[in-house]
Amino acid sequence: YHARMRRTINALADAGAQVEDAHPPVSFGAHFDLYRLTSPDELEEIGFRDACAAGLALIEWPERAGDMLPAEHIDVRLEPGATPELRRVTIEAQGDAAPRIARLQVIDGFLTQALPDGVDRVAYLQGDASTRAYARVAASGRSMVLMDAPRMPDGPPVHNGLPYSRIAHLAEDIRPFVAIGNALSAAGITVPRIVAHDLDAGLLLLDDLGDDTFGRALAAGASQSAMIAAAVDVLSHLRANPIPHELPLPDGTAHRLPRFDRAALEIEIGLLLDWYWPAAKGAPAPADLRAEFMALWSPVLDRLMAEPAGLFLRDYHSPNLFWLPERSGIDRIGVIDFQDALAEPWSHDLASLLQDARVDVPAALEAAEIDRYCRIVAAREPGFDAARFRAVYAMFGAQRNTRLVGLWVRLLKRDGKPGYLQHMPRTWDYLARNLAHPELAVLRDWYDRHFPDDLRRRAIASLG
Repeated sequence: YHARMRRTINALADAGAQVEDAHPPVSFGAHFDLYRLTSPDELEEIGFRDACAAGLALIEWPERAGDMLPAEHIDVRLEPGATPELRRVTIEAQGDAAPRIARLQVIDGFLTQALPDGVDRVAYLQGDASTRAYARVAASGRSMVLMDAPRMPDGPPVHNGLPYSRIAHLAEDIRPFVAIGNALSAAGITVPRIVAHDLDAGLLLLDDLGDDTFGRALAAGASQSAMIAAAVDVLSHLRANPIPHELPLPDGTAHRLPRFDRAALEIEIGLLLDWYWPAAKGAPAPADLRAEFMALWSPVLDRLMAEPAGLFLRDYHSPNLFWLPERSGIDRIGVIDFQDALAEPWSHDLASLLQDARVDVPAALEAAEIDRYCRIVAAREPGFDAARFRAVYAMFGAQRNTRLVGLWVRLLKRDGKPGYLQHMPRTWDYLARNLAHPELAVLRDWYDRHFPDDLRRRAIASLG
């Protein structure tokens, strides 16, 4: 089984828990019952070797496969349990699958210690695009979420010998999540409360905020304007009640909110030339054009780097915001996925929310909420410069959406994920909104010259 999708469910089954999936079961590439097999040679006739190499295979009576059984596999043995209702599940790994079983044992020990009265049920949740995995755990009438996020090794170096995760200050373990989550909760923001943790193992048991992310709630008929207004209120509340940039951890250490590295911003905007340009134009971006592009962006990045540090939760958008309409005020918004937060200008999260890459936010609603945010802040901060705030908002929005235009193509070309292309028209629309700001006129001319509207439409159609 895939390590990130099945290990916890196996551990709980081993403990005798009732187990069910929240989503349809995994489709196996092949299912082989070898009970009537007379010789392993017969497997060649039915494509056994090819099926095992091509994907996931479920094999019953595997001992009859002889030396044709893949060297890397997981053995699952079912035996009668202590009572007729229970089964004893023994799981052993062969070859490179062994680390999966080791991780399973760590998770099993964590849940046993955190929930000594046992677990009633576990249901898998759809994870995010990271290496983290999630499961909904029911125990003693309570619903919780297990986050499985072991510390991951660095990726390949991309700049000055450093991997992108280091340059962009992405969380590499659960410590930032714990530190930032506790601080947000203390500031009055609804985040999942930590029930149990193992910082070294990378395991958290969290309160369950439910299933109604903004995207799902909107699809079910919730008011987009009401949800966005409440989410804007959360940001204005945080601005009035800022969390410190040095945040304590339960083990006595601390996590400090970093600032963007300029190299990260440059790498991100470079995705447009690295991936979208060759896909749209059929050839790599010329070196002189790349130099011109970066030179035009340079004063914009200078401006962003010079802005005072506030708080940037980083992924403050529909997949990570929960709609809790039974509550009141800012408690109606639940926030997750904040472990990568930075000490960056307050405008950045507002841009992430009002230019949501996965959900259309009408231009009129965006403009109304920017106006309302500025009025709220100006009433509290006499020196608030609304014009400066709007300029920085547009600059960051342009940087963010430039990155996404390139990222959607990279996900298609490099990672084989075409589904993200559906967001491309929306991303270009947001980018155009930002480039309309007077302080970005020179950049707007560059984009219009090299990617006029008709080319954008043709490129998107050809990529799809």
